[in-house]
Amino acid sequence: MRGLYAITSATLCREPKRLTHAVEAALAGGARLVQYRDKEADAAQRRATARALLGLCRDHNALFIVNDDVELALAIGADGVHLGAADLPLRQARRRLGGLATLGVSCANVLERAVAAQDEGASYVAFGRFFPSQTKPHAPQAEAALLRQARDKLHIPICAIGGITPANARPLIEAGAAMVAAVEGLFGAADVAGAARAYARLFDN
Repeated sequence: MRGLYAITSATLCREPKRLTHAVEAALAGGARLVQYRDKEADAAQRRATARALLGLCRDHNALFIVNDDVELALAIGADGVHLGAADLPLRQARRRLGGLATLGVSCANVLERAVAAQDEGASYVAFGRFFPSQTKPHAPQAEAALLRQARDKLHIPICAIGGITPANARPLIEAGAAMVAAVEGLFGAADVAGAARAYARLFDN
C-alpha cells in the first residue's frame, strides 16, 4: 500500500453518477486506494454505489475500502474497511471479514493507538489532521515528527490525512507516510484526474 488514497465525499459529489465519474477520474490519475465514505445515503443507495465503485477499483487494480461499515464491505466483497475510534473494534471486524481483509485504523495524533492497532492486526494506520481540513475541521493537530516516530515503531504502512495537497504532501512522505489521503484536495478539484496525477507523482522514485 503506497500512493494516493482517495476518500469520497458526499458533500463534494452528491449525485451517485457524479461520484462514480469522479472516482474513475481519480483512479485514472493514479489513486491506489479508494475509500467510500457516505453517512447520508440510505442503505440501498450505499450498496449500489459501493458496488459500482468496487467495479472501478477492480478495473484499475486498486484497493476498495468501506468507511466503518463492516456489513456493507462483507455484502459486496470489498477489500476491507477503515475504522474510527467509535466504530466496531478491530478484532471483531477482523473476525467478520477474515484474515485477508485490509483493515485501517484512524489514530488521530496518538502513536500509542497506532502501536495497539498494529498489535491487534491492523493492515495500516492513519494519522491526522496535518493541515486545516474542511472534512474534519476540529480533528486534533498532528505533526510530521509523529510520522518519523511512527516509522521507527511500526512495520505496517502509515497514511497521512487532513488538508493534504500536492503542494504540502512531500514533507509528510519524507517523514514516513506511505500513503496520503485526499478528500477536498482531490474531489474538490476542477480536474480530478489532473489532481490525482499531481499526488501520484510525489511517489515516483
